[in-house]
Amino acid sequence: MAEVQFLALTTKPSAQLAYTFQAPEATTTPVLVVFLNGLGLPQAFWQPVIRQLQTLRQGHPLPAFLTYDRYGQGQTTDRDPQDADAADPTHGHDCLAAVQDLRQLLVQITRDQLGVSDLATVRLVLVGNSIGCALARLYAQEYPGTVAALLLLDSVLANSDFVSVFPDPDAPGFDPASIAPIPVEAIRAVRAGARRVFHPEVGSKEGLSRRNLRQLLPHSDGPPLQGPDGHGPYVTVVGHDFDAFAAESAKMGPPAPVTNRFVNPYWQRYNEGLAQITAPEYSMGPVIAPNAGHFVQKDNPEFVAQELNALLEKVL
Repeated sequence: MAEVQFLALTTKPSAQLAYTFQAPEATTTPVLVVFLNGLGLPQAFWQPVIRQLQTLRQGHPLPAFLTYDRYGQGQTTDRDPQDADAADPTHGHDCLAAVQDLRQLLVQITRDQLGVSDLATVRLVLVGNSIGCALARLYAQEYPGTVAALLLLDSVLANSDFVSVFPDPDAPGFDPASIAPIPVEAIRAVRAGARRVFHPEVGSKEGLSRRNLRQLLPHSDGPPLQGPDGHGPYVTVVGHDFDAFAAESAKMGPPAPVTNRFVNPYWQRYNEGLAQITAPEYSMGPVIAPNAGHFVQKDNPEFVAQELNALLEKVL
């Protein structure tokens, strides 16, 4: 496993970020693969993917790899300094602020670790899971022409409140027969659980807020992204295995039949839209990750490495 190091962003000098960096091998093209965590798993869970990829690419060029923990996450114990005066520390900053931090991190890493003074000359490959996919999209939107490829692993439903995924038994004209044989009270309980755990009004331990994520990314299928070569970036969209996710969700509350009937089709439609953020000839997916729930990199790192390798073959 790569050694964890610490640095302070020049824009936030009072706090340290934990990161790992692995230098490129046998490649003349400056390519940097950046792994973007969700809210649930820290950077350490990307290391099995990197090891699998190194095995796959034996004898072939290897890019540079960067993992990091955002403020207040994993091995980054420092909080975001800008959250110090937040009324609610669980909603201290939004995804756009996290993207701006990422930009500054990349400026410093490419300068200090790659010896490259102009970040625009580095081909970026962003690999995200969950809310990390939203960060990847926002980065590509905020800095057009800079991202060569994106691997999106079970993206957060950025434009959803996570409650409306399920029918509302209290809506006018609701017909209980429409959800049969699922009892009305079961759906009502599932909606309450989703609101309590997943609604955007629920903050996070790291202070990253999702309150305005629906405004930042209102559509799964746009806007179209611009890559560095006059066309859209290569994009691979990966979704969870339906059965594995249903079993995973059942441990938290929603019975598998409810997840299979409402959540999985909803998520699949979202992913189908996500595959349209680039031109069709540069898009792949949605591809289902076998035996993987929401945390694809944990459940099937070999599959992630294979999909990332396929993208690198196009970028390197």
